[in-house]
Amino acid sequence: MGIRNSAKAIIINSGKVLLTKNQDKEGYFYLCPGGGQEHGETLHDTLKRECIEEVGYQIEIGELLHIREYIGKNHEYTAFDFNVHQVEYYFVCELKDENNYIEPNTPDSHQVGIEWVHIDHLLQYRLYPKEIRRYIVKFVNNEKSPVYLGDVN
Repeated sequence: MGIRNSAKAIIINSGKVLLTKNQDKEGYFYLCPGGGQEHGETLHDTLKRECIEEVGYQIEIGELLHIREYIGKNHEYTAFDFNVHQVEYYFVCELKDENNYIEPNTPDSHQVGIEWVHIDHLLQYRLYPKEIRRYIVKFVNNEKSPVYLGDVN
């Protein structure tokens, strides 16, 4: 199985971050909007498409903030992620127009909605990858963080 690229948006507004809300047998979990890059598609095009599909907003893409790898066999969900190797590119993004919301047309299979989560409460949420919570807080507080996060979950 090959390596999959994924583009992710970190959208912060008024001290809150926009996340997709998902549900599995353990309860609710959250993800930054975004998803897999298709053949012939740039990472920016991927991210724009995925944000419309998952959160219903057009975005402006800013700087590349982090790169994270996920090698499934090294983490807690190895039973069903053993063959997964994904490289995720996290970009700082802004909404083009907060008032121009479109009902998400192709949410992910576990997605049950979207939620603006206050940064002050982010560490209490089941957000994947778990490590990204700390780095979002650091970003908001203007603290330096590495771009490459490695194989973290």
